[in-house]
Amino acid sequence: MNRKNIRLVYFSPTHTSQKIVQGIANGMMPVEVTHCDLTLPDPERANQVFSEDDFVIFGMPVYGGRIPAEAVARLKKIHGKNTLAAIVVVYGNRAYEDALLELKTIVAAAGFPPIAAGAFIGEHSFSNSEFPIGAGRPDEADITEAEAFGQRIVAKLNRLEDADRIDAVEVPGNFPYKDGIPPSDAATTTNDAACTMCESCGFVCPTGAIGYTDRVITDNEKCILCCACVRSCPSEARALTHPPMLKITTWLFDNFKEPRKPETFI
Repeated sequence: MNRKNIRLVYFSPTHTSQKIVQGIANGMMPVEVTHCDLTLPDPERANQVFSEDDFVIFGMPVYGGRIPAEAVARLKKIHGKNTLAAIVVVYGNRAYEDALLELKTIVAAAGFPPIAAGAFIGEHSFSNSEFPIGAGRPDEADITEAEAFGQRIVAKLNRLEDADRIDAVEVPGNFPYKDGIPPSDAATTTNDAACTMCESCGFVCPTGAIGYTDRVITDNEKCILCCACVRSCPSEARALTHPPMLKITTWLFDNFKEPRKPETFI
């Protein structure tokens, strides 16, 4: 049972989840690959339906051990028709906790039986030059592992005969899920003196939290601290300066220096 049409569905503000699902797809050597990028708001994407002829690879980041709430809301507008899937979470070298189980539950309820799962590492959103956390991940070894995972998925698909009898893959996690990141007034900020008003930060913001007058304006309630704006700013005018977040950044740097390895379940 080999699905020829590979569909990639991901929420990836800093592109780490996108790189991993693309690596998995490359390992599957499909006839066709299409992308369903959930990162930016897009009303036309709502209620998209995938067929039994598709195979979907879902890739989501981990924020505080959970899938980001904004990503969950967009995921729930995607539907399958007994469409087999692989699920992947990408975390910043700390832990993925309940995120993989949460993703499995969401996609299974939406009509996507998950037959394979993985947890990969990406550079943490809070990582910077002074406190690198998972810097450079996914690296070449991660992509090689993603491609090998894709090959194992193909081998499993070729062994399957009846999608109605497929047992969902078992993954770690607990239910009820742990609490995610609590609401706060934290947000990335702009150094007005360095800002050139190029508006690149607004183009990449997943929640539309960034606007413009004679300077850059950030809606703290909408900001999800993905730091896509920080990574995209050509003049390095955007930064995470909120003191509690800086404290978390140093804690992560001090306690999670040992590189984690990808985990796969199939």
